Amino acid sequence: MQLYAQHPAVRVRQVAADVGMLAWVVVWVVVARAVHAAVLVLAEPGQAVEDLGRSVAGSMNSAADAAEGVPLVGDELAAPFGSLADAGGSVSGAGQSAQDAVGTLATVLAVVLVVLPVGWLLLHWLPWRLRYAREAGAARRLIAGTPDLDILAARALATAPLPRLAALPAGTGAAWHAGDPAAVRALAAVELGRLGLRLPDDIQSLTRR
Repeated sequence: MQLYAQHPAVRVRQVAADVGMLAWVVVWVVVARAVHAAVLVLAEPGQAVEDLGRSVAGSMNSAADAAEGVPLVGDELAAPFGSLADAGGSVSGAGQSAQDAVGTLATVLAVVLVVLPVGWLLLHWLPWRLRYAREAGAARRLIAGTPDLDILAARALATAPLPRLAALPAGTGAAWHAGDPAAVRALAAVELGRLGLRLPDDIQSLTRR
């Protein structure tokens, strides 16, 4: 698979795009982590409520245990403290639920902040890189072994920008139609140049004969 062009200028653009993609991912991961940490701060009141409820429940349970030791009326005295202990447990559970909700919100926001911007850029960057790798790989196969430059030449005539074709020597199209190796090589070089590739030196020597 041909991931990068041979031509330095094209290769620099490709590397810059890949580095930019990586930097984009890193930036949004850092932003997501910061947002996650900031949202988790909202869980501190829930933690305080949970601690308060747990403390009240513990104190009331201790008081209920002590009240039960009073002869004759111990059960009656312990009942209110038991109810307060249950209320403290409920408050503690509410504080824990609030923390769980904040933690879930922080996680969802962090995931969204990574998936949406990174996914948006990935949908543009990945097809472009895969398309280049596929086309450059096919072009390399056409010039490997027994080269088939006519396909590349025909592709150049069909898709190359007119200014690029006009820059070729006059009569290149007619010469290609007549099978002139130099014209075939020139047009094939145009198509390869679009991909940032070059004709191998041995093929250039062969086509000059």
